[in-house]
Amino acid sequence: MAGIKKHSDQFKELVSPYLRQKIAEAEETFGPNSRELHAITNQYFYDAREKIVDNRQNRRHYEAEMHPEFDGQPVLGIERLYRRTILIEPTLVCAAHCRWCLRGFYPAKTMKEDDITHATRYIGSKELRDDVDEVLMTGGDPLMSLPLLALTLGELTRNAPNIKTVRIGSRVPFQDPRRINDDMISLFNRYSNFKFEIGVNVCHPIEFWPESVEVLHKLQNVGIRIYNQHPLLKGVNDDYETLNELYDLVRQNGVEGHYIFHAIPIRGAAHHRTTLMDGARLASLISSSGKFSGRTKPHYAVLSDIGKIVMYEGTILKRREEDNAVLLQSGYRLEERLKWNPNWVQPESVEVDENGFMRTWYLDAAKELENEIGQDTPDQGKKNVVFLNGTN
Repeated sequence: MAGIKKHSDQFKELVSPYLRQKIAEAEETFGPNSRELHAITNQYFYDAREKIVDNRQNRRHYEAEMHPEFDGQPVLGIERLYRRTILIEPTLVCAAHCRWCLRGFYPAKTMKEDDITHATRYIGSKELRDDVDEVLMTGGDPLMSLPLLALTLGELTRNAPNIKTVRIGSRVPFQDPRRINDDMISLFNRYSNFKFEIGVNVCHPIEFWPESVEVLHKLQNVGIRIYNQHPLLKGVNDDYETLNELYDLVRQNGVEGHYIFHAIPIRGAAHHRTTLMDGARLASLISSSGKFSGRTKPHYAVLSDIGKIVMYEGTILKRREEDNAVLLQSGYRLEERLKWNPNWVQPESVEVDENGFMRTWYLDAAKELENEIGQDTPDQGKKNVVFLNGTN
């Protein structure tokens, strides 16, 4: 049946030795059934509920890849949704696999030296240089390979003088902090022509381990700004006290609060998702709690088919009961998206309003589906739900 994934297509479990050590310490300190232990294991350990897939969910959170040609050759490894920022993915290797990963079903790849050189020349080309001044290095985790990081920064310096800011998405400080060593710090110092920012994904206060805090401060001491954006995850951080403690520690450690994301409708991850309204209630409560500095308050946002949409009053236009989807209003204009990424294809979920702004249908978490997939014997008659290695 269409929509059933093969077993070999499952996202491989990968837990770094550092995380395994922290999991053992948490079990000894807090107990085998503690929320602190589950806050780590729920993020990294495979769960049988991943076998249950809703056909309405996506394999990718959005399609933003570009397939331009430059100097007669295709440009690989880049994505673009926004005017000022272009994304490059030197590698899709990580220290550990988050079970809610946005790119868990992306094909594994590492860019070759020639690919990186070609991509950076395109980023610095006449076509982009007047608009693009920021590169987001992601993947995978760019801090997993010092040679690839050095190569990318060197080629950006050489070929794209329009780039002023380099943002790096990384969980290495919390998955394998030993990698942030003196050689890496020296590399950042060498490329002081860039303003560096590192976005981490700290989901629970237990993750502020001493080793992680130490490397955060090491990065901050050379002028790198650290910011946090993370998903709202069931059984990890979907309660008021945990979020208050998390953002208090974020502030204490000089980290900027940026986004708290509603967990996206990626296939096999429904058990991680709260409803949009539950997330909005929590975001409102923590923003008005007075328990941590207001300088750390995150934006509650959705990663939709067209990019990030912050959940303000009036963002939800209507609900479609038959599939529990909501129509979200964005500030993205279709004509601008096509200007920035001519290869971009308007998703089926998107409508364009009378002013040219895009609206997109977004799959909310269904409480009845959440309850259903948590059972040992799921209801195989449920429409749109399929089971890996089985039939429906």
